[in-house]
Order: sequence, then structure tokens, then C-alpha cells
Amino acid sequence: MNDIDLRRTLESSPFAAELSPEWLRRLVDAGVLRRFAPGAVLFREGDRSDAFYLVGFGHVALDMTVPARGTTRLLTVGPCEMLAWSALLGSARMTATATAVDDVEVFEFSGAKLREWCEADPSFGYRWMRQFSTALAARLLATRLQLLDLFTADAGPRDLLK
Repeated sequence: MNDIDLRRTLESSPFAAELSPEWLRRLVDAGVLRRFAPGAVLFREGDRSDAFYLVGFGHVALDMTVPARGTTRLLTVGPCEMLAWSALLGSARMTATATAVDDVEVFEFSGAKLREWCEADPSFGYRWMRQFSTALAARLLATRLQLLDLFTADAGPRDLLK
């Protein structure tokens, strides 16, 4: 992947929906391509990181350690979806472990740089955080549905009727 691929990925993602060509260029210039082989860990639950990722290619599993269950898959994300969103908020402790399911290419952005841009240009900040919130809401819904599947699978037929 190159700058053209990053630009296409950004244009396809919810984050660029309302951004000016100037801000799109800045993001392309700031993005760093990272590649991961299947099974590679991008980050671990509990680790500190200031990196925000946008998936360009492949799929990444998000797993969390759950008491009495062990490691549990919460969600799998794919192209044009975000990872490590907490870096945008400044709380850089990872809440899940991210593992490449297949060959993965992600674009890494500095959370500090994105926060700096949001503060320096309220118009950019509003648009970026609005798109970020929309993507986060979709992630929350997908996670809730995954959890329903997870816990419903544990319930017996009689448990579901209660």
C-alpha cells in the first residue's frame, strides 16, 4: 500500500466523510503503514499505546479476558474500521487484545497528533469526532450483538424462556 491506497481507504472510511481535501492530505501524510501476518498481535489488553489504527486490508480479532471464561472474542473488524480508539481520547490503555486474523495492513496515526489537530482546528475536531462517534456507536452495536450471541449460546432452551 502507498499514499494512494491510504487516501482511498480514508475516503471509504466514515472518518473522511466530512473532511476537506486539505485535511485528507494531512491525514495521508501522517499515516504510517503497518503490516501484520496472521496470528500477529497488534496490541495487548492492558498495554499503553498512543496509536490509533485504521484497517486498510484484512481482519483483526478483538479479544478480552473475561473472568471465569478466559479469552473471549468480542468482535472482528475489517477494512475501513478503526482500532485502538482510546488513543483519540487520551486514555491510552488498551481494553482488548488485537490479533491479525489474516494478512493485515493498518494505517497508524498518532493519537496525540490527532488530538492536537482537533484542539487547534475546532472545525476539523468537530467533524472528526462526529465521524468517530458514529463509528464508535456502530462498534458498540456490533459488540452488543456479539455478546448476545455469546451469552445466548451458553443458555439452555429453558433459560431462554424465563
